[in-house]
Amino acid sequence: MPVEAMAQKILFGSCSHQDKAMPILKAINREQADLFIFLGDNIYGDTINMTDMAQKYQRLGNNSDIQTLRKTTPTIAIWDDHDFGENDAGIEYEEKESSRKLMLDFWQEPKDSPRYSRKDGIYTSYMYGKAEQKVHVILPDLRWNRPALNSVSMIDYQFKRKAKNMGPYSPSESKTASMLGETQWQWLESELQKPAKIKLIGSSLQLLPEFTGWESWANFPHDRNRLLALIKKYRVNGVIIISGDTHWGEMSKVTTDLDYPLWEVTSSGLTEEWKDVSPNKHRVGSFTNKVNYGELLIDWQQSDANIKLSLKDVDGKVFSQQNMRLSSISPYDKVK
Repeated sequence: MPVEAMAQKILFGSCSHQDKAMPILKAINREQADLFIFLGDNIYGDTINMTDMAQKYQRLGNNSDIQTLRKTTPTIAIWDDHDFGENDAGIEYEEKESSRKLMLDFWQEPKDSPRYSRKDGIYTSYMYGKAEQKVHVILPDLRWNRPALNSVSMIDYQFKRKAKNMGPYSPSESKTASMLGETQWQWLESELQKPAKIKLIGSSLQLLPEFTGWESWANFPHDRNRLLALIKKYRVNGVIIISGDTHWGEMSKVTTDLDYPLWEVTSSGLTEEWKDVSPNKHRVGSFTNKVNYGELLIDWQQSDANIKLSLKDVDGKVFSQQNMRLSSISPYDKVK
């Protein structure tokens, strides 16, 4: 893969409805970031009519602040359900090949990219910086292969879960059910072994929280456990997770069965808000149910790089932040 310019300021967000105002983009454009990552639901397509889908991409592209962002800041993207095709859609979505082309064309993917032709999704990765300042961005596809969700009964949802702000899904009972599929898992395992100081996994769904009842990695515990096990197996330093989908913003941390704290920053949405935020035992600090975007700042000038994770509001003001040294999430560098 080509090595892009050094990344010191990476912004990210999700859930941008093409027919709604996006004042938050003005703050994002003032940031002059090195990279912006769209984490899914980048439009709300929700259709099997590809003419309709194309028009919705066009409306997003006509937004003057989106145009400014794309002219001034490198942008990359993965999809979630609403830009894949339909709410909570997975392997059964019948127009995914056509939807793939519309999505990749809009985000100006190179025409020779394997994302256009892979039989199992549009997953991809990017490497930024050189030598001791490499940031590896990994974007899995959690839609193309995802089997049917395991739904609770309507009675259980209405009378037991809804009052707790939990959704209608429960974890798969299968020990092998996977959102990614085996071919993508082999790819991801290979990506995890590539050298980089920071591994930034951009997930369209929340990975660490368990269990909201909405779509998440927790619906497929085999996938979640497999990723955490691979981080340990291959002694992968510097993993940070960013995610979208929820329509709220929060930070999560997991330390159990890992050799260092694993952080996840959920940023959602750029236009969408959800008043009933679900419980999350891994949440650190407060959440927001207002529009928000995320920021990863890396100070490479220090011998032990300083990393700052932030969530910001519509005006670009920080409302949640965590600071850490690279060494605190790189324990394997210390072992000879």
